[in-house]
Amino acid sequence: MKSQSFYFNHSETILSLGLEHLLGESKRPIIHVRRWLGDEEFRELLEIADYLGRSPSSGSLFAINPSKIIEKGYDEEYVGEVVKKASPGISEKELEEIIGYVREKISGSHPKAILRSQGSRLVIEPRGFLGSYIEDIRGLLRYDRSGKVFVTYPAYYVKVKEHLISRGVRVEDRTGFSMDRYLPIKPSVSVKLREYQEEAISAWVANNYRGIVSLPTGSGKTVVGVAAVARKPVWVLVVAYTREQMLQWRDHFIRMASIRPEHVGLYYSDEKRIAPITIATYQTAFRHIDKLYPYFPMVIIDEVHHLPADKFRAIALGMFSPYRLGLSATVTREDGRHEELFPLMGGVVYHKSPQELIEAGYLSPYRIEVVKVDLTPEEKKKFEELRKKYRELSRGMEFEDLLKAAKSGDPMAVEALKVRSELRQLIHNAKRKLEKVKEIVSREKEKGSKILIFTQYIDQAEEIGKELKAPVVTGETEKKIRERNFQLFREGLERVLVLTTVGDEGIDIPDANVGIIVAGTGSKRQFIQRLGRLLRPKEGKEAVLYEIVTRGTPEEFESRRRREALEDNSI
Repeated sequence: MKSQSFYFNHSETILSLGLEHLLGESKRPIIHVRRWLGDEEFRELLEIADYLGRSPSSGSLFAINPSKIIEKGYDEEYVGEVVKKASPGISEKELEEIIGYVREKISGSHPKAILRSQGSRLVIEPRGFLGSYIEDIRGLLRYDRSGKVFVTYPAYYVKVKEHLISRGVRVEDRTGFSMDRYLPIKPSVSVKLREYQEEAISAWVANNYRGIVSLPTGSGKTVVGVAAVARKPVWVLVVAYTREQMLQWRDHFIRMASIRPEHVGLYYSDEKRIAPITIATYQTAFRHIDKLYPYFPMVIIDEVHHLPADKFRAIALGMFSPYRLGLSATVTREDGRHEELFPLMGGVVYHKSPQELIEAGYLSPYRIEVVKVDLTPEEKKKFEELRKKYRELSRGMEFEDLLKAAKSGDPMAVEALKVRSELRQLIHNAKRKLEKVKEIVSREKEKGSKILIFTQYIDQAEEIGKELKAPVVTGETEKKIRERNFQLFREGLERVLVLTTVGDEGIDIPDANVGIIVAGTGSKRQFIQRLGRLLRPKEGKEAVLYEIVTRGTPEEFESRRRREALEDNSI
């Protein structure tokens, strides 16, 4: 004897129970279960069907209820799973019939969706079968079976909501997000925008207040950001890469846009205050995105080329902000991940190269002088030894393949990378570089120049500073000393400043006119950033960037590679 049976319109059984009025539509599928159901199985069946009672001869009876299925947001696949679980012996034909019935009822309904925010998640709770309604945005959503909801990032809030509404889904928005949370006072920019700045803002507005503006260092990107807030005066989170940049943004809003200080909050270190205009560093915003995400219809990301880094992407994905502005002198990344900026921020809507702004008179003209030095005999001998050792250990592998091998635990690859690092330090720290630096500095100081010296290494920076009796700023320099050294240089009390990579971006030194690269990488972005430190316009000014390169070493190739950036108008 079968443990259960499934059948349609068995009126004699229903009539014998006196329950015909519960069926409503006579063709609703009826589930006939003879075995005992556990509490969980019984509850699952009640979410998709009505309990009709028990027949002394036939066991428990349930009738499929399309209204319940639609209200709960279940699809035909889920209903089939519940029926099969309750009636394991059901035939494939009978199961297909019930699935077809449910599919037909679902397709004719108009579902509802409730939107909620849960920290870094946007939750879409179906009230009805969403199925085909979300087909075009399914790639943005993940189904959470435990909660029986769809989840995605807050960044897709507007796209998801507008798509559901456009497909006829009734949307109940319980997120608390407000696209029209306006500033207490409308800012008015006190400076006249340059022609290209006005063009950049117009392009951003035309792209629905979204997109990346790519302008050279020294061209006034912060001014563009302040003007964007004046054009769309809603609550805004500004994300800066360094503490110095964060303070510069605060000062620009107060000085240029008539913003009262109490309306600008810094969210950083011990001072974490959310205000209509809130400014945070990347690191702080990343760590506290769960506290920042609900407040700001607009987000401005400075130095936006950092955003694709795995942890920083969480900032862009975690903010619901429909209005987005990215700013950078160098959108292109060496790893190619700049392509991820397009969906996160809205694509590049405006770009000007350094040369274009130089020709228009907005930036100072410049020249680059490559100065080559030789290794000492001792350095040359060590160089050849290390190069031979590296070739043996690397076994002809390209650098990227070598990295992969090292990560996989290849001991020769690990040793090869150590030798490569030692080789690079030998080249970059060549003794005759220091002699050439002293020579150039002496000559330029006689002309009254203000000189920035760039290197990759703290030890080298400190040695140069000691030899030249010049202030040094590295990542390890105390905050008070760093600020004092920058101030001394700005005021002209010191005419030489030595910097490590901490000076590649995020510093405001308006009138430096000479740069000396003692050690760098092949990065085009780093090169453009360092050159940009020298291009702030001043009457009669010509910027000079010296590259000190060790002859006969890979540094010559690196120098050629990074200077290609000047010929690449996409940078």
